[in-house]
Parts: sequence; C-alpha cells; structure tokens
Amino acid sequence: MTPAPAPRGTGAPPRGVGSRPVWAEIDVGAVRHNAALLRAAAGPAALCAVVKADGYGHGAVAVAAAALEGGAAWLAVATPEEGMELRAGGITAPVLVLSEPPAPAMPDVVGHGLTLTLYTERGVRAAAEASGRAGVVSDVHVKVDTGMHRVGADPAALAELVGAVAGEPSLRFAALWTHFPVADGVSDEDRSFTEAQIARLEQSRATLARAGMAPPLVHAANSAGALAYPAARLDLVRCGIALYGVSPFPVVDPVVASVMDVTGATGLRPVMSLRAQVTLVRELDGAERPSYGRLRGLTERSTVATVPLGYADGVPRRYFTGGGTVLVGGRRRPLAGMVTMDQIVVDCDATEGVRVGDDVVLIGSQGSESLTASDWADVLDTLAHEVFCGIGPRVPRVVVDREGLS
Repeated sequence: MTPAPAPRGTGAPPRGVGSRPVWAEIDVGAVRHNAALLRAAAGPAALCAVVKADGYGHGAVAVAAAALEGGAAWLAVATPEEGMELRAGGITAPVLVLSEPPAPAMPDVVGHGLTLTLYTERGVRAAAEASGRAGVVSDVHVKVDTGMHRVGADPAALAELVGAVAGEPSLRFAALWTHFPVADGVSDEDRSFTEAQIARLEQSRATLARAGMAPPLVHAANSAGALAYPAARLDLVRCGIALYGVSPFPVVDPVVASVMDVTGATGLRPVMSLRAQVTLVRELDGAERPSYGRLRGLTERSTVATVPLGYADGVPRRYFTGGGTVLVGGRRRPLAGMVTMDQIVVDCDATEGVRVGDDVVLIGSQGSESLTASDWADVLDTLAHEVFCGIGPRVPRVVVDREGLS
C-alpha cells in the first residue's frame, strides 16, 4: 500500500490571525458535543459549564454560548469581571460567581444579574447593602467547607450564616454547595475522602432543613465528581476540564462509554488545537547546538525548522528539557534547542523534506498522529488546565465549528 503523503501547509494561516502564522483553533461543535455528553452522564442533574479564566484559555463567550446550546443550564466564573464579560457578550443564562466578591465589587455583581457565592458574614452584609440599594433581590449560593480548606463557611457556623442570608429582605438563599479536591484521585484514601465530603454536605443539608432553611438547590461535583461519584451529582454538576475534551482521570473513559447508547456520542472531543507554520528552514551539521545555552547537539546532519511561538505564547522552556515534541509532516519531532520567548526550533532530521509554510501542530492531530494537552501535562508535570490557561493572548483564537450535536 502506498503511504499517504505527509501533511503540508495550507499556504497561509487562517484569515485574521495577525502577522505571525500561529493560531489556536477552538471547535465550538466539540463544546456542544461535550456539554450534551456530560449532561446525559450526570442526569437528571443540570449542567453548569465552568468558563472561568476566559474559558480555560479557549474564549469564554464562544464556549459559553456553545455549552448552552449543548444543554448547559448554568455557567460559572471566578470573578465578577468574568461574569460581566459574558453579559457584554449577550449571555443571559444564570452565571454563578464561584468565590465571594469583595464589597466594592458587589454593586457590579448585582447590577449584572450574577449569582453570588457567599461564605462570610461581611459578605452577607455587603451583598445585602448592594442589593438593597439596587432595589433587587439577589440569589445567594452559600458555600460550605467540607474538607478542601480553601474557601467556604465552617460547617459549625453554617446555620447562623444561612440565617443571616434568609434574614435579609434583599437576599434569597438559593443553594448550598461545596467543592472536591481529590475527586480525580484513584487511591482508596482519595475515594474515602471524597465520599466523606459528600456525607458532610448531606449533614449540612439536614442541619439546615431541621432549622427550617432547607436549600432549594445543592451542588458539589466538578468534572471528576460528576462522572465518577453518582451520589455527588445532586441537583447540579459544575464541569470544567471535561467540557474542553479532557478526561479528568483515566476512570472517566468507561463512565463516558456507559452513556454512549443514550447520547449516540463517541466520547469527549478536544476543543482546542494549537497550530503554527514553519518560517525558516536550514541544514545544520551534527556538531551544531541550536538556540540559547547550546544545550543539546544534533545527533547527525539535520534539517532544523524555526516555528514562531515561544514561552511568551505558552510553550514553557521546560517543554524542551522535558523532551516535548511537535508534529511536522505527520510525525512527532523533538525540539532542537531551548524554547525562546518568541520561537522554537524543531529537529526534522535529514529526510523530512520540510519547507517554509508547512503546518506544525503543537496540540491537535496531523495525519495519524496526535498531541494532546494531557501529553503536554505529562512532559511538564502539571495539569491540562494549566497548559490551556498558559497559552497567551498573543495567540489568536480562531473559532471553528467542526460538527454539530451528535
């Protein structure tokens, strides 16, 4: 059988990407697909799409709109400014601010119809004052700390805090929630800890119910919790990384497979691909050591390609030292030298036939090969979340729609 020709460049990057042939494709069809899959997997719980940090670097407004089309009922952000950006982008769905805003930000939260998270008495006072001045009644989700110990009300003080919310005419107690730090863990200790958190949340719910303040809505699960802990699905699940096509842990895959018959789905689909084109090609002898520090010699005479993105764009220097690769001509190729601020050099060996304008894939597929954000995370000893969020603003996001709902 004659092998397929190696993938080449298209001749030009997508229109509107600026002066460098570097771009990140954001597939909103994959977002819709993933949202529908997660909604089916967690049902009958509603889906809250987490679009904080500019949609994990994918573009919050585009991701939010696609997630809502795929079945999400809620959105979640980290800061009031992120919620305001969604409103400015025409998003009218409920938006939960995941941390308690400082007092000066309360008028903006209230004015833009965002849903408050509160867990301190000062937060209750500030929210009540801002809502009262605006002449509105603001919904409040009270967060309880069940073991992560980052933010949240102490369970022992929860009833008093919820009572303070309920006692304010301008506030409405709308939900109780918590967050899991190790739902993605696979050890017995991690599973026991997460199960204990679920139990503590249920105890808090029961305490409030006995006091006549039963929460109308209860939520706890992140992506891992939603897929691996049915008892944590409750009324709402808050999915972040899975929405972007990344399994939070290996256990997720069989869980996703279990809902395929219901959704007709084929599993989570990656949303982002990071692409560039070769800008310069040169032949170098095996004794040469390209880039800063001259850290590694070529093993033989090689074709070395320059690609115009670097650590200012989200390719860390340790991607070289850790042995990271890129795709050129449908093959994984190693970096030939240290990542610089604006460029990388790629060892394409003497037989590659690489040319200026050829496509380079850093995250995504080319021919039969692929590189994922999880592959990057393995090299960098981090999470796919950090890989996505690290791709800088100099990289244009190009929205595409590869597929509709399955």
